[in-house]
Amino acid sequence: MYEPKMKENDNSVIEFIESVDSLKKREDAYKLLDIFTETTGFPAKMWGPSMIGFGAYHYKYESGHEGDAPLVGFSPRKAKISLYFATGDIEREMLLRDFGKHTAGKACVYINKVDDIHVDVLQALITQSITFLRKTYPEAKIQ
Repeated sequence: MYEPKMKENDNSVIEFIESVDSLKKREDAYKLLDIFTETTGFPAKMWGPSMIGFGAYHYKYESGHEGDAPLVGFSPRKAKISLYFATGDIEREMLLRDFGKHTAGKACVYINKVDDIHVDVLQALITQSITFLRKTYPEAKIQ
């Protein structure tokens, strides 16, 4: 049976941030920790070995695949900082136009540093993602 790598665990968020090699990335991780915590109202939790997630929801696709995921999150990786938001919403794409210096994949938005982005737009992206997931999975238990 498939066992997802990205599961919520009891590892310490602070210990994980302190293990980041780059001082600048650690500083940015603490800034993001404050922004995400304040904006979501959820405590930070580790998901898998390297993702800091906020809130959680249970999803189930038409294919039958289901699981749990954080509502939003981030990870201070070596190359860039990964930000995790819900996909599939046109509002996300519109917000990203005013976000600042970034690149985007399907589920991730990548930044070099917090100083490259507009924090007010980051807060709007966080809020938009949670709103979108609540609408998309109304039966899901959002925590």
